[in-house]
Amino acid sequence: MVGGLLCCLGMVTASFSTSVVELYITMGFICGLGLAFNLQPALTILGKYFYKKRPMASGLAMAGSPVFLSTLAPFNQYLFNTYGWKGSFLILGGLLLNSCVAGSLMRPAGPKLTTKKSKNKVGVRATDPGMKKKHKKKSIWAKIDKYLDFSLFKHRGFLIYLSGNVIMFLGFFAPIIFLAPYAKDKGIDEYSAAFLLSVMAFVDMFARPTVGFIANSKLIRPRIQYFFSFAVLFNGLCHLLCPLAEDYPSLVVYAVFFGLGFGSVSSILFESLMDLVGAQRFSSAVGLVTVVECCPVLLGPPLAGKLVDETGQYKYMYVACGAIVVLASVWLLIGNAINYRLLAKEKKLKETTKKIHTPESRESEPLKTSKSHDVIVKSIKSQKSKGSGVNPSERETNI
Repeated sequence: MVGGLLCCLGMVTASFSTSVVELYITMGFICGLGLAFNLQPALTILGKYFYKKRPMASGLAMAGSPVFLSTLAPFNQYLFNTYGWKGSFLILGGLLLNSCVAGSLMRPAGPKLTTKKSKNKVGVRATDPGMKKKHKKKSIWAKIDKYLDFSLFKHRGFLIYLSGNVIMFLGFFAPIIFLAPYAKDKGIDEYSAAFLLSVMAFVDMFARPTVGFIANSKLIRPRIQYFFSFAVLFNGLCHLLCPLAEDYPSLVVYAVFFGLGFGSVSSILFESLMDLVGAQRFSSAVGLVTVVECCPVLLGPPLAGKLVDETGQYKYMYVACGAIVVLASVWLLIGNAINYRLLAKEKKLKETTKKIHTPESRESEPLKTSKSHDVIVKSIKSQKSKGSGVNPSERETNI
């Protein structure tokens, strides 16, 4: 709800901006902070509500953005032509207040946990000097680690996921940004060029829940990391084939396949992360991933624009983005294959160690000791009954 208020404040104040620096503060910082406040709870709360059908729930939840994007592209063009960029920001700021309504629906799942007071009050008082010293020793890093689990950087699967995403995001968003300019460069009018984004978003809208449904199946979910790698690969191949589109119908075909690939990746992007780290550590994992991924997300579009300026053609930019995304998919595929093998070996090792330490393998020893114990007890009783007063031997006592 605070995120919705920040987004509205950023967009409305941006409509009164008179310089690019003011836009950096209003649109970049205030509105960006609000969007971050919106994303984190929306992703985390899925893990609180769902487990068995979580991939399907993630796909349906992620389908919200393309629903709005499919209508927003032509709507933005209409607002810009009618009210200018300042009026457009003012109207969009009012629309973003709907995030407050969405936030009000996010309620805690399940009843609150209540602790019962035990009858036997045995413990250490908080006033003890030893306890006070322990509380004082809590450093700032320990408090930060409570909210951001830095031990995830020792997690093998998390590191594979993070490194693959860093590579992928260098070429992930630039094709969307330059789709309409690329169509205009081919001589297509601005409304038809903006309609390509609507086509892409319309396909994306159906692709996300469909892919989420497929990812929830018994065949795919145990190996969802492979499924994610192939989705990234499909996305990269679409960009590599984009330069073959020379007219408007072929660009529409590209937009359809691009929407399918983009929706496939977006649907299981965070589900694959939750599959690696678990629901308990997911909130910290999302925070760390988004912080690290800021660099490639920020660098990707400007570098793509620089490539267009240097070459004077958009096709080289699409080929470069496609190659980067394909490289990321290969990295994820190889890394996940190694990770799955190592996990299988670790699981087998744990099973063998459990078998060694199970009480079944030591059944004969307790039987022997119990028999000897009975004999010793009988001899002690007989000695006591006779009144001989002889104490049991040291060996008997030790046994």
